[in-house]
Amino acid sequence: MADNKTKTRLFDFFLLSVSLVGLCLTSASAQSRKLSFGVNGQFKILQVADMHFANGATTRCKNVLPSQLAHCSDLNTTAFMSRVIAAEKPDLIVFTGDNIFGSDVKDAVKSMDAAFAPAIASKIPWVAVLGNHDQESTLSRQELMNYIVKLPNTLSQVNPPEAAHYIDGIVEITLVFSYDWIKTSQQFWYDQTSKRLQREYSEEPNPQQGTAPGLAYFHIPFPEFDNFDTKSATTGVRQEATGSATTNSGFFTTLVARGDVKSVFVGHDHVNDFCGEIKGVNLCYGGGFGYHAYGKAGWERRARVVVANLNKKGTGSWGDVKSIRTWKRLDDEHLSVIDAQVLWNSSPSGSGVCRL
Repeated sequence: MADNKTKTRLFDFFLLSVSLVGLCLTSASAQSRKLSFGVNGQFKILQVADMHFANGATTRCKNVLPSQLAHCSDLNTTAFMSRVIAAEKPDLIVFTGDNIFGSDVKDAVKSMDAAFAPAIASKIPWVAVLGNHDQESTLSRQELMNYIVKLPNTLSQVNPPEAAHYIDGIVEITLVFSYDWIKTSQQFWYDQTSKRLQREYSEEPNPQQGTAPGLAYFHIPFPEFDNFDTKSATTGVRQEATGSATTNSGFFTTLVARGDVKSVFVGHDHVNDFCGEIKGVNLCYGGGFGYHAYGKAGWERRARVVVANLNKKGTGSWGDVKSIRTWKRLDDEHLSVIDAQVLWNSSPSGSGVCRL
């Protein structure tokens, strides 16, 4: 069902470590804004997977109902994003690749401007990684990222320094720019970054107990996603094969060994939207978002929402992370919410244990 999924697998990687307590975002500049939990002890993330944006109103939709076809274009993708941002009011928007469909794009800069426009207009911090189709137009992957990092409100980075980009002790945001599968050097970076975050998580002035739960976002699923078939005990559906790299780099094993990343979120396979758990790690698809991306007629485009909530102490102040939940929003008349589930719960002592 995939449209020209190339054999060259491209991995960009976004790691988010959720910890400590902060105030709402106040600064006008995204680069100086401090990502933090709100006064309600909640941090919400909107995942947008596979927009496949091309040229706007002139770009036709794929795999929609006959009644939709005549008036359906990239603008439907734009409208959906505006609606779901308004409905969910996320604290962070994560674009997990194939943001534009390069082979149909006339001008990559114009297409990216249009694709990210609702996020930029919302003034909500956002981050983008690349998929395997983004660079098939007028700009290379390096040029694409060089442009993205200059857009308003973005926290995206290209090849950040080894110390990474640490924002106010709250959220770790890092892009690792590379090709194929996740390499040994990237796994080493993740291991070192994870260890550093766990040390900082337990330090004064707000020492936390247990392990700071992390979330990982990237475009192409690793091979372990293939452990789930249509009969597996998952929330959501599998309607196509897993389009993973042919080489298993062992990154999933690395995640399990470290124990901090509780959920992984990917795109690439548009008509899969399930979450399934293996060895304490939830493997989740976002589900196809864009109307120029292949899909399934009558199966609504969708977005994934993830929410982390903090424990409230007896003093009334906020403690460590209590739970991580997720659901999906459909692009139907009511922006229906489906497949709500708890991905992770902390134990009473504060140490993280997977409940699913």
